[in-house]
Amino acid sequence: SFVVPSSNCYVFDNTSHIYDFTSWIGHPFEYDGKDTVLRFCKDVESRSQTGYVDFGRFNNFVAGSGDVNFVQGFYNGDLTSCEQSFDKLGRTAQVNIVCGNCLNGACKGELGCVCNVTYDSTCRVIVELAIPCEKQRGPRIFEGFTVGFHPRSWEVVYNGMTQLGFEKIHHEFSFGTEQTRVSLYMTAIASVSSLVGKPVLKVNPETGLDVKLSGSGTNGSPPTTLSPTMLNLDLMCEKARDTPYEVSISIPVEGHEPIEFTLTKICDYRQRGWATFGIFSCIFIVISTLICCGGFIYKARVEGLDALPGMMILSACLEAVTGEDLNNQASWEDTKYGAI
Repeated sequence: SFVVPSSNCYVFDNTSHIYDFTSWIGHPFEYDGKDTVLRFCKDVESRSQTGYVDFGRFNNFVAGSGDVNFVQGFYNGDLTSCEQSFDKLGRTAQVNIVCGNCLNGACKGELGCVCNVTYDSTCRVIVELAIPCEKQRGPRIFEGFTVGFHPRSWEVVYNGMTQLGFEKIHHEFSFGTEQTRVSLYMTAIASVSSLVGKPVLKVNPETGLDVKLSGSGTNGSPPTTLSPTMLNLDLMCEKARDTPYEVSISIPVEGHEPIEFTLTKICDYRQRGWATFGIFSCIFIVISTLICCGGFIYKARVEGLDALPGMMILSACLEAVTGEDLNNQASWEDTKYGAI
């Protein structure tokens, strides 16, 4: 699994391999021919004796095409004389990055150099940069895959990368003792969703926390953006513990790094669970019913129907409705058989 970089200075190539250039942020690349300075993943400036002209601040980092491996975009530079530029972004810059050396072999130094600078206008500059990329190359990421606590969220995994807070145990991201169920929703690009396998669960320590998986995500059903799969985790504390339990989940993806993340569960006390409560409730109801039925039969046979609970009230109600005294045996017999 790959944890999301600590900055936005990273990029995916056309084969979904990630390149993390976080350690390069702010590194200057100068081009003496036109007094242009590129500060990697930060900004592009034109420097002269009259001062600095800002050609934009770092905005995006995407894969390139052809001989260009990556492209960086810089926007919102100085507005002077560029008020009517495209989308009114002021001065802008584009940096075309080639992994390797300049075609003319001009690069010197470990981190490469600027090969060429071209001004499309006074408001836009294109910089060609050659750098070594192999050390920054990471694993192949399953792009587009997300895991969140809502069908349209991605707190746990975003774009195939585990988010900070779920890459290892974090007490502040723990689930409390009273929360016995956690539902996760997984989505992926439909065309590659069949690559997702069945999740594998591991609890550390192995005893003390009972974890059960359920939902459509447990059997490896392909998740899509329109039809997310659900992974339910039922967490029951069987043993109290001072430190949280670690629940590690690994989701294999064919041809890519597996998706791995960690959930943390606090157990301040032991939980019996709803199953145990349900069993005791059923036993109590059955026993209570048997006792009531036994008492009913006993009173009916030994003391007669009038001794049963509620019979006096029932008799009074019937008497009020019919207007007759139901306790008067003679009146009842006259009504039933007629006067002889």
